Amino acid sequence: MRRRRPAEGEPRLRARRSPAGVLAATCSRQFDRLVDERQVWDVDASVNTMVEWQPANEKVWRRPVRLASVSERATLLVAGDERNELRGVDVAWASKGRFDSDICALYPVWDSFRAWAATVDATGADPIDTVELRNPAPAPTQVFAIGLNYGDHAQESGISADRALVPPTFTKFPTSFADPFSPLALPTDKVDWEVELVVVIGHRAERVPAADAWSHVAGVAVGQDYSEREVQLAGPVPQFSLAKSFPGFSPIGPWLVTPDELDNADDLELVCEINGETVQKGRTSAMVWPVPDLVSVLSGICPGTGTTKGPCSTPRKPASALGPLMLTKAGRSPAALLAAGR
Repeated sequence: MRRRRPAEGEPRLRARRSPAGVLAATCSRQFDRLVDERQVWDVDASVNTMVEWQPANEKVWRRPVRLASVSERATLLVAGDERNELRGVDVAWASKGRFDSDICALYPVWDSFRAWAATVDATGADPIDTVELRNPAPAPTQVFAIGLNYGDHAQESGISADRALVPPTFTKFPTSFADPFSPLALPTDKVDWEVELVVVIGHRAERVPAADAWSHVAGVAVGQDYSEREVQLAGPVPQFSLAKSFPGFSPIGPWLVTPDELDNADDLELVCEINGETVQKGRTSAMVWPVPDLVSVLSGICPGTGTTKGPCSTPRKPASALGPLMLTKAGRSPAALLAAGR
């Protein structure tokens, strides 16, 4: 059903948080998988929303968006049914071809896409099998990974957490990017892990003031930063980028959450588990370089759009290499309970 534009003075729909302060975390489902002799990265998932009438002179309503790539087709996720079933609307089909099925084509036209997404009728949304979920940001034009961005982690490494002129920055080459539930073939027995917050830029960012940084962000997701420590420590200086860019070393997903869905985008919890044991847990409010500062500083050096930034990593237990039959799980993250600011 096509939605009519409200007349002057007529009330509009506007999103609000539930009485418990949780906008999108009342229907949850956990997806756990274990692949023999491989690695699997996993998350919790939750989708729900509620609306209320607001006067037309209030700020125009923009529904928070959860964008996924389902079998490599851009898909808007919607609230599930009584079975908490994950459901979605195919973007290209619902827009009658106005927007491409390729999720990467949406970021250059992010404002237009967001305005359209707020009008989508979710009636008849199709069930989604989690095995069909792909990386929601598979081909960034630039990738910035930030090291030692938590004081506790810097202390573990015996390095000062004091801020310098710029943050410790490296990259993860695009060939390492992977889908959220893809198995990971370990190249050696020296592979390590770190949970990440992934930030995807939706507007061209150039010399952006920190106060305006979040307005340039399309959304956030959870990620894993795998590292092969033997390669990393080879040679006269550390090889961070190479050691962290083996195939499958950068899984992202299972979907992108827009910042307006978050109670406090600067205070998000990140958790990593291995075989059910919590090995990392921290909050982004403890970052040495918060997301707005990263966007501001890096956009002053390398301006661009569609950029994925990975502020990493949270305080962790002593490093231990991954072995066969281990389940690496990133949970309570942007794809899960971040909407509750927990």
